[in-house]
Amino acid sequence: MSYDNTCKYLAERYPDAFAKWLLGIETADIEVLKTELSQDPIPADSLTFLRVSNRILHLEFQTLPRSKPPLPLRMLDYAVQLKRLYQCPVVQIIIFLQQTRKAIAYTEVYQDETTIHRYRVIRLWEQDSALFLDNLGLLPLAPLTKAESSSGLLARVGEKISTIKDSKEKSDIASCTELLAGLRFNTNLIYQFLKKDIMKESSVYQDIIQTGKREEVLSLTMRLLRIRFGELEAPLLERIQGLSTEQLESLVEALLNIVEKSELVLWLNQQNYKSD
Repeated sequence: MSYDNTCKYLAERYPDAFAKWLLGIETADIEVLKTELSQDPIPADSLTFLRVSNRILHLEFQTLPRSKPPLPLRMLDYAVQLKRLYQCPVVQIIIFLQQTRKAIAYTEVYQDETTIHRYRVIRLWEQDSALFLDNLGLLPLAPLTKAESSSGLLARVGEKISTIKDSKEKSDIASCTELLAGLRFNTNLIYQFLKKDIMKESSVYQDIIQTGKREEVLSLTMRLLRIRFGELEAPLLERIQGLSTEQLESLVEALLNIVEKSELVLWLNQQNYKSD
């Protein structure tokens, strides 16, 4: 599950929270649309479409400021397709997760000689954290919002998570929070305020592991490794990619306790390097 897909998961599980935040309305008239656009320029699983009171709310979560085709053109393309399909107003919002100075994160219009199309851009690092801390569906985004003290913000997020009564929901929210916080904070700081073993109990984590599909387990493993260590050297990557599905599952669990790269190498040295 990538960063934007984690946000998609949150938006589709808590659509009322996103509608209130982004549209300023409270309504039970919300439907998550499983729309497949006929000329989809990028994989559709990174998009969220909500029907909110006879309008379409199109959300796109961005980690990197680059895109092909360019984001403004892509938003125009989606707007036309959604308008044709649903025949109602379309509100489009790009939410940038990771701080950047790139101009695209400050651009809210597509314009050429004959066409002008507008959409909204939200930069999470400029958002007041109070709204996110007080809303369960938005809580995992809180570590990416504006704060005077990074450690203070993470401490408050950890306190909010600890008050969630439903154990399943608590572990899912914690898992999403831990993942998204990795865009801004180092692992050691995150683990000062979030329990290291909480991901293991999460259905977000379990849904991937229980599928038994090597590509999904490998994708999860590589994502966790990038969060923990950044880009790894090619020889080390080859060793990890050569692990069996069962070994990859074991590595995901081991990463809950592995902090240093030397510990990762030691763990690999203890394995039988047998591929599936």
